[in-house]
Amino acid sequence: MNNRGERFRFSASDAAIQLDLISKVRGVSSAEDFFLQLPDTLKDKRIYGALLNAYVRARMQEKAESLIDNMRNKGYALHPLPFNVMMTLYMNLKEYDKVESMISEMMEKTIRLDIYSYNIWLSSCGSQGSVERMEQVYEQMKEDRSINPNWTTFSTMATMYIKMGLSEKAEECLRNVERRITGRDRIPYHYLITLYGTVGNKEEVYRIWKVYKSIFPSIPNLGYHAMISSLVRASDIEGAEKIYEEWLSVKTSYDPRIANLLMGLYVKEGNLDKAQSFFNHIADVGGKPNSSSWEILAEGNIQEERIDEALSCLKEAFATEGSRSWRPKPTNVSAFFNLCDEKEDTESREVVVGLLQQSGYLKNEAYASQIGLSDSAVESILPTYNSGDENQDDDSEVLLNQLQGSA
Repeated sequence: MNNRGERFRFSASDAAIQLDLISKVRGVSSAEDFFLQLPDTLKDKRIYGALLNAYVRARMQEKAESLIDNMRNKGYALHPLPFNVMMTLYMNLKEYDKVESMISEMMEKTIRLDIYSYNIWLSSCGSQGSVERMEQVYEQMKEDRSINPNWTTFSTMATMYIKMGLSEKAEECLRNVERRITGRDRIPYHYLITLYGTVGNKEEVYRIWKVYKSIFPSIPNLGYHAMISSLVRASDIEGAEKIYEEWLSVKTSYDPRIANLLMGLYVKEGNLDKAQSFFNHIADVGGKPNSSSWEILAEGNIQEERIDEALSCLKEAFATEGSRSWRPKPTNVSAFFNLCDEKEDTESREVVVGLLQQSGYLKNEAYASQIGLSDSAVESILPTYNSGDENQDDDSEVLLNQLQGSA
């Protein structure tokens, strides 16, 4: 029996995994409680790293910075992972100078940069619009004998070149992405299709799609989403509709995000009737519209100055299952408010402000500012409204799961 107890002893690694799960399911506060209750024997670099991940995922900058200071003092920050996690946070917050500080600290302490460190650094330089600096980092990366630039390296650089309008350099990077695909990894093909679509090279989009389908007997929804999205971006309606029909014939589950791509294109072209017809088609083929589906219809009705129909669609968007992972685009909210002002419809405006407040979206100051709703503005619109909702916005994850898996 004793041997069996030893065999199934709760380890520090088990604790780190459990803390990570708790933070994702129950929230950061519960993860902190779990951490505090652990005996000191289980509080090694792994459990600290898991808590750091939780803070970064929730963008709790002060707590993350305090914790990594603690990790430094305990000697738990002597490898790249915690630095990579912190740099991910700073990238999400667009605090690029702090990414540079992390890199400098690693170099001063002779902590070797890994492939993730370099890729984040490249992204930071590119995000600041510095082609020269990004290329200098890449040259340094090539000189580091412990590093072999991977497809992510080149997809990152391609993305940055596209943002800076350097299409030729972007396409050269995309050729490097294709040359570095190994094994049965589908994700690089999704990036290639998306980025070739962004750069406007429709011929390469179709070529990569053909190669992708020749290698894999089945394509997941994500692959079809990437392909249709690229064709929509290129305004290739006929091609996008053809790929959509192909997807319908092979899909294992209906993903409304794919249908939303075509609906969005129809609305963009001013064809609300076709968008509405396509919306009805989703249910006909066994699908279920999501919040974004309703928002697209609302956008079309706003363009047509149909304020009642737009409001009805927005209400449905907020009420749809899964709406907590959705937030209306600031441009659509602002357009609706402008329409309300033009029509002198304060009641409809109040309804949407109330929905935004109940959902907790106005707690995000940047978002509230984008739609012109400061605290004082909300109070003037809804003087008697009081919300007890304590929900927090879901924050995007950039590299966290990948970084954690590399530990």
